[in-house]
Amino acid sequence: MPEISVVVPTFSEAENVLELHARLARSLAAEDWELIFVDDDSPDGTAEVVRELAQRDRRVRCIQRIGRRGLSSAVVEGALSSSAPLLAVMDGDLQHDETILPALIGELRSRDLDLAIGSRYVEGGSTDGWGRRRALMSRLAGRLARGLVPAELRDPMSGYFVVRSSVVREAARRLSGYGYKVLLDLFASARRPLRYVEVPYAFGRRSRGESKLDSLVVWEYLMLIADKRLGGVIAPRLLLFAVVGGSGVITHYAVLSLLYLAAGAPFTLAQATAAGAAMTSNFFLNNLLTYRDRRLHGLGLLRGLASFYAVCSLGALANIGIAAYAFAQKAEWALSAAAGILVGLLWNYLATARLTWRAGRNEGA
Repeated sequence: MPEISVVVPTFSEAENVLELHARLARSLAAEDWELIFVDDDSPDGTAEVVRELAQRDRRVRCIQRIGRRGLSSAVVEGALSSSAPLLAVMDGDLQHDETILPALIGELRSRDLDLAIGSRYVEGGSTDGWGRRRALMSRLAGRLARGLVPAELRDPMSGYFVVRSSVVREAARRLSGYGYKVLLDLFASARRPLRYVEVPYAFGRRSRGESKLDSLVVWEYLMLIADKRLGGVIAPRLLLFAVVGGSGVITHYAVLSLLYLAAGAPFTLAQATAAGAAMTSNFFLNNLLTYRDRRLHGLGLLRGLASFYAVCSLGALANIGIAAYAFAQKAEWALSAAAGILVGLLWNYLATARLTWRAGRNEGA
């Protein structure tokens, strides 16, 4: 059994695999280690490159995930596949300085700690090469995390750390698994305060591949924050589904007004067209945001759209039926309407999660 497992989540990092392996072999020459790549079915063949490498080095393993995406959930799956007492988490883009790994490992072995974190914001660390937008996003993300992590933690957004595997296993069932900030998730999910130390390092420049940081990552981070702030009482996916539904109401009235008031179309035709436009808008926004980790493509997108139409049509009937029943029982009209909306929302959310965006439904991707 290795003493340390290095878990590397990947998506389209084929050209970095061999270089990362070589760097780790040099830095961990004195350790009994293994390297676990968790690949989200990269279109550039990352998983195949890893398998070819594993044929030459038995310390290398590949976990290929189909129909699922997300850095945090990939890290958790890789961590739970390991039997090593220590886990190192780092990106596959060569921007994390592998030469400080011995120092991170040494901190855990010599002190009574749970985590040793590679930090960009303690003395000696740096983020040279970041633009103003990237630096601003990092600062704002750190502020949103206040109260979920220790106040003294300088780099809660770090994706580079070594942790005792027992800590991950203890927290695994409470981890959200949303987005890219698994360290924040770990701190917020642990049942006890985690003991940690920050070790400075210079965040490197990307020389190969493309950055995975885009504006949609913000949505995933907000889902993680919402989940931890709400204590798991309300699923953040349900909240986002409801927000998208609210945008559908706006779309519905906009199309209805355009066709009925401006174009003079019959009300029934305008209403039906508006309802179809709202459902279509909701589907694509949910596919883009709410279910980004299960996003549908190709033929799966068309099948998903058809199932979404079917489910939401039944939801509309449930909405009307519940509201009519409540109103017949002498409930206030506003409460009756709210009851119908709530039942319709829950039905649409639960049914589409099972039928439209169930894990692995990416036919034609």
